[in-house]
Amino acid sequence: MDSAREVLANFNARFHSSAKVYRAPGRVNLIGEHTDYNDGFVLPAAIGFSCWVAIAPREDRRLVLYSENFDESVEAHLDNLRIHSTGKWADYALGVAWALEQAGHRLRGANVYVSGEVPLGAGLSSSAAVEVSVGFGLMDVAQRVIELKDLALMCQRAENEFVGARCGIMDQFVSCHGRAGRALLLDCRSLDFQLLPLPSKIHLVICNTMVQHKLGATQYNVRRTECEEAVRRLSKVLPGIRALRDVSQADLESSRDLLGDLLYKRCRHVVSENARTLAAASAFNSGELVALRHLMADSHRSLRDDYDVSCPELDIMVQLALQHPSVIGARMTGGGFGGCTINLVDAAESSEFCDRIAQQYEAATGYHPDIYVCEAAQGVETVEPREIKTRSM
Repeated sequence: MDSAREVLANFNARFHSSAKVYRAPGRVNLIGEHTDYNDGFVLPAAIGFSCWVAIAPREDRRLVLYSENFDESVEAHLDNLRIHSTGKWADYALGVAWALEQAGHRLRGANVYVSGEVPLGAGLSSSAAVEVSVGFGLMDVAQRVIELKDLALMCQRAENEFVGARCGIMDQFVSCHGRAGRALLLDCRSLDFQLLPLPSKIHLVICNTMVQHKLGATQYNVRRTECEEAVRRLSKVLPGIRALRDVSQADLESSRDLLGDLLYKRCRHVVSENARTLAAASAFNSGELVALRHLMADSHRSLRDDYDVSCPELDIMVQLALQHPSVIGARMTGGGFGGCTINLVDAAESSEFCDRIAQQYEAATGYHPDIYVCEAAQGVETVEPREIKTRSM
């Protein structure tokens, strides 16, 4: 049974009515980490793990939400939505409804069945997949039109203000705008983007370290605060700057004493990561992929040494990958402190790579990794469940 038909069948069993089905993907970031909330550049791709939702309108203004993954129901009234973060899955769905209503989009009450297949806690943006799929579906059943860029912004607002995670725009944007076979170079200030071809001879191999250190959630917000403090200090000598996006390497070096060692390191990562992201985009456009090995390795070192968001398990996974002859590039991906690495691997050798890396990583750490071979996927969409195929006698 295909995923759309399965979620529709489960919706019917629970709510005893028909529904429409929507899906939005998670993402993997090829390069450009912790640059989005600094108005910089990122290079993610949507992946073939999605959040599937079935939605049907109600006659009242109530939202009745059910999560298949958590086997939990939550109800709320659209006329009484308030910021009340619980730390649970429903915050992401309710937050999007709140943000859309705050922006003037009058929604209809709805029954919503949520089924997520994006691995949780792996840094592959399961939260954005929930936000985008639910927001897209709620707007559709209310017969209201919203541009995908604006939907991404509403989902980001939900996560920033309702959930309380100060994420940038990358995750929600690529979940909306991703395309099959393409990476997406995004300018996080202007929201201009370019779709870049991913060669068919390369597989995106995501290696889940199976660890998620507890300090990650709080340290993400700490890093953002550190960047904002750096901008405040730098603005004394660089008037007019709005974010670290506006700081050159020369500016940074001349202002090192003003920043102090810690903030200098944070800024050095962001400034150099923006340059690496643009260089990686050029490599994909030109097909000169050999440059990606050094760009991705430098990105990982910068995240480890300057931004302090790696961990021993991520470092081991990257080191092992770079020893394999079929690997074009490898680095940690996501916010850090655990989660996944992204590996660009020769498609002809990806199966052997997966087997070897799993054995070596488990021998080194004791953790057996989940490994996903992915292709770049389509962004949010309405899905028509396939018809049942009858078997001939």
